[in-house]
Amino acid sequence: MSGVAGKRRGTAPLRSGVRRLMFPAVLYAVLAILILLPIALVVLSAFTSTTPRPGNLSLSGLTLENFSTVFGAGPRRAALNSLVVGAGASLVALFFGGFLAFCTARSNVYWRGFLYLAGIVPMFLPSYVGALAWGLLGGPNAGLLNVLANDLGGSSFVNIYNMGGLIFVLGIYYAPYAFLLIHSSFSLMNPDLEEAASVHGARPLQTLRRVTLPLATPAILGSAILIFVLTIENFPVSQIIGGAAGIDTLPTYIYRLMNSSPSRGNEAAAVAITLVLVVLVVTALQRRVLAKRTYTTVSGKGMKPGRFDLGAFRLPALLIGCGYFLLATVLPLLALLFVALHKTPYISTVTGAFGEGRLSFDAFGDALGSDLIHRATVNSVVVAVSAAVVGTLLAFTVSYVVNRSKTPCRAGLGYISMLPLAVPAIVMGLGLLWAWLMLPFPVYGTLLLMVIAFVAAQMPQGYQGASSSILQVDRDLEDSAVMHGASRLRAIARITLPLLRVPLTSTFLLLLMLSMRELTVPLFLFTTDTRLLSIVIFDDFDNGIMQRSAVTSLLYCAVILVLAFVAQRFGADSPRARKQARSHRRDPR
Repeated sequence: MSGVAGKRRGTAPLRSGVRRLMFPAVLYAVLAILILLPIALVVLSAFTSTTPRPGNLSLSGLTLENFSTVFGAGPRRAALNSLVVGAGASLVALFFGGFLAFCTARSNVYWRGFLYLAGIVPMFLPSYVGALAWGLLGGPNAGLLNVLANDLGGSSFVNIYNMGGLIFVLGIYYAPYAFLLIHSSFSLMNPDLEEAASVHGARPLQTLRRVTLPLATPAILGSAILIFVLTIENFPVSQIIGGAAGIDTLPTYIYRLMNSSPSRGNEAAAVAITLVLVVLVVTALQRRVLAKRTYTTVSGKGMKPGRFDLGAFRLPALLIGCGYFLLATVLPLLALLFVALHKTPYISTVTGAFGEGRLSFDAFGDALGSDLIHRATVNSVVVAVSAAVVGTLLAFTVSYVVNRSKTPCRAGLGYISMLPLAVPAIVMGLGLLWAWLMLPFPVYGTLLLMVIAFVAAQMPQGYQGASSSILQVDRDLEDSAVMHGASRLRAIARITLPLLRVPLTSTFLLLLMLSMRELTVPLFLFTTDTRLLSIVIFDDFDNGIMQRSAVTSLLYCAVILVLAFVAQRFGADSPRARKQARSHRRDPR
């Protein structure tokens, strides 16, 4: 009997260990299918002569011939264009975003509150909608600005369809990223060093140049690298603006290879790997530069940074901020509204369009009554909500295992979750197409595939949001419940999740907005029955259906603004939510 009892005691820890490892193993399997498999298939396709299809996955045809395309004239030109566009757009975004960040955080500029709003509002206008609007404004022949100039007796003066136009559009719509990152750095900066410089006789301009801006280097460089990466992998703006100008970038070149007849998927995969390598090299350079110095500026003294006196530059600074707001928000929205209200799609005059019978709401009525728009709207909402729910749950689960459990190899889950950050969206979409064509699950051509694609592509944002939330909650609260007899799942449900309701709601709303804005990832995945609003807008513009594209874009922006309002009303910054969170910390029952 004692031998049997000993044997049972010996197998009990083994069974417990197996049960403890099963759940992380399931998570690894899920993330492998969602993220690793699509990326692996892109890499495999670059080195084989056949693209992955059901029953057609083989390592026998390994070849390097696909990379001969990478060194051809077309990809070289596309790569050079991508680098020029990325560098130029980063400079434009840093100028507007950094300037507004400094003015609102550290200066006495007029109307600081308005300028802060001007800095973030363009974020709620998807970049491809902005590109569409600027196509309407700055077309060389029928652009509204040129038509207006002709009405006033002048001549055409704007042509957005060139390299400069592409850099300009990308720069103004990615400026909010620079604004938010740099504004945060300026706001948290310790003023001791600036005060020391003043005491030793430095003038305000010298202090700004030699102390303030160097201390903000991580935020400035970080936002520059982020914008560079986002712009070189941006497909829709490059296609809308650059496509009309005959300017190829790496994403548009990949798209053309995939849409050629026959499809050149293996060559597209080889070019895609080149794009990923560019992203990885730039990110590594950023880390190397920042590692050489320390930039600690936040101390525990609770001191508030002072404001620089702009003097006579207060009004010019306000005018620059208003000019950015005009270019990034006001003019594009007015252009979309004007085209949507114009009775015909052919606009030969702007000043004469306000006569009787020239403007009409017919286009709004046609769009709102369109079965295509109805279906696309329903698809977008269903996919966005589902992807946000699933993404938040998966991100919380992975983050909990990484940050709260003692499971061996748990750190790998975090690395895999962050991997899509290094993979451009068009590359991820390509890999997801091949993965779900090959896997024995009938999801291709359904909305479920869209949900899966969005969850995979947005896993880094969800994981970061969930991890930062979990790390803010003391694990002793949960452990105390377990010590008093609650199971771990019950402790999570009754203690941890209620405390994280606000930040997890914010993560859900972030994923919801990202899903509503996404165009590139589903580009290779949609079918006639699974088109989203973003796809409809892009297709209508591409096919010259300008009025419906303008109307749909306005409705699209209205939905995003509503989501932004919901995020502010019920998210982490809501006073009611903060009050409930404090109450639950005092009494978590």
